Amino acid sequence: MGLSDEKDAPRLLSEIASYHAHVYYDRLKTRPVAEWLRAAIGERFLVRLGNWHDEKVGPHDQSMFQVSFPNDVFTSLVPWLMLNHRGLSILVHPNTTNPRRDHLIDPIWIGTPLLVHGESLPDEHEAEEALLPNTTPTVVA
Repeated sequence: MGLSDEKDAPRLLSEIASYHAHVYYDRLKTRPVAEWLRAAIGERFLVRLGNWHDEKVGPHDQSMFQVSFPNDVFTSLVPWLMLNHRGLSILVHPNTTNPRRDHLIDPIWIGTPLLVHGESLPDEHEAEEALLPNTTPTVVA
């Protein structure tokens, strides 16, 4: 069997419509760190900063906020997060047509990996394009 077999062929980057980063924090202990990180992201990157979720939401077992960003922002934002996460855990995942796989099989973690409840995610869904940015970067990353 060679790589020319359809089931063994590499997946195409065109499957990725956009990315999400989920920044996790403890609402009593590390929310100030998350607030600093969220502000710093908004100052440096053209992204969509999601709402604060101080309670569990969806498949996420801990307080978090989401950052939605297009593919071309990945190469600058993700390395910046690697250097500046200040001990917070961050799940970065692609948005394809399979949200369960995106969150559980294909993500990268910055910091300590956390539990994600994949049973609440569909196996098939329309791939989510990056949400419209709500930031106005003023600082060079």
